[in-house]
Amino acid sequence: MSDFMQTFDRLRDEKRFAEVIAAVPYARLMGVECGEDANGELLFSLPFYERNVGNTTLPALHGGLIGGFLENAALLHLMWNRESLEAPKIVDFSLDYLRSGKAQTLYAQCEITKQGKRVAHVLIEAWQEDRKKPVAVARAHFLLSTGS
Repeated sequence: MSDFMQTFDRLRDEKRFAEVIAAVPYARLMGVECGEDANGELLFSLPFYERNVGNTTLPALHGGLIGGFLENAALLHLMWNRESLEAPKIVDFSLDYLRSGKAQTLYAQCEITKQGKRVAHVLIEAWQEDRKKPVAVARAHFLLSTGS
């Protein structure tokens, strides 16, 4: 088990969300935030920063930023909900953009739809003002163990 995963395990047990995000360089760079919703489920947010605009005419969030946010949310959600202290490895990520991401906070929640001994499948949904109007949805597959 890596030092990172030991640290992650301790921070997760203590629900130190900000420190979990700070330990993941790309999530930290994007400005990702994490907490729990009213039901105790993980809720990820990406506050609006001017640097995250890809289309200045609309303005709209950069599509790559949305994809990176959703991929990080899926990875963190899976790590948060697993007992294993092995870091999962992304195998496949598929993203559907449904609406332009406005120049405002973006939210995401994940659902682990299958978790076996070797592979996990995670659904991710991102929205802004109304969860019923998602900006993007994604599917991610992770390798959980190499068997070695």
